[in-house]
Amino acid sequence: MGPDAVAIQAERLKSDGNDYFKRNRFGAAIDAYTEAITLCPSVPVYWTNRALCHLKRNDWTRLEEDSRKALELDYKSVKAHYLMGLALLRKAEYTEGIKQLERALDLGRGAEHGSSYMVETIWQELAKAKYLEWEHASTKRSWDLQSLKVACEVALKERHSKEYILSEGFVDELEQPQAECLDLLQHVFEKAAAADTPTEVPDYLCCKITLDIFRDPVITPSGVTYERAVILEHLQKVGKFDPITHEPLNASQLIPNLAIKAAVQAYLDEHGWAYKVD
Repeated sequence: MGPDAVAIQAERLKSDGNDYFKRNRFGAAIDAYTEAITLCPSVPVYWTNRALCHLKRNDWTRLEEDSRKALELDYKSVKAHYLMGLALLRKAEYTEGIKQLERALDLGRGAEHGSSYMVETIWQELAKAKYLEWEHASTKRSWDLQSLKVACEVALKERHSKEYILSEGFVDELEQPQAECLDLLQHVFEKAAAADTPTEVPDYLCCKITLDIFRDPVITPSGVTYERAVILEHLQKVGKFDPITHEPLNASQLIPNLAIKAAVQAYLDEHGWAYKVD
């Protein structure tokens, strides 16, 4: 069989695999993709398609193996980075898993090619991973702060006891300073815990339509900032105008709001609870 015939047969097998996948016949799909890989092992989409079947079957080891192979063949594969991220997160390798999802998100948003791809799906998984990472770190910080607070209170009381003995019982001169120290200590630890206490996200970091924190903010000629996917959907389904100012608006006029995007990222870095999605 010549090279062209081999490639054609591999594509037919991929098509068969896709049909099986749509019918939730993941075992049959894996067999078809495996045959395609045997014929043309250098085609990354065959590996990512088979990896997606492994995901559906919760086979995390094979998911990682196929995703890694796909990335060796095409490091700009959105799907491969996404699937690799999921596999690593399943192994509790949060740092590396998040890096893979962030890479997938950048590629999917069109940072290195022209189209937006899988952005919402990737963002949802990334946000869940970031929130989980924050939750684990927050719990540890909370325990550490509480332990330190107790240790400081004990140290203050011990110092007070020693001073009481040395003062020969002049209690009135000692109680007020100790109370002030304990109040100050309480204030310090409350302030330290504030960053881990969920509050309202500032309005300027939220889309005017969804009221959710920005993911990919764009600004219109009227100076209003929207979430990219939301304003594009409005332009497509409602009409080509700014939903707030009602000025005429086309997709080509939307410009990434890098200042707001940086502000959102800085806020999320300090307040990981804001990654929580419903």
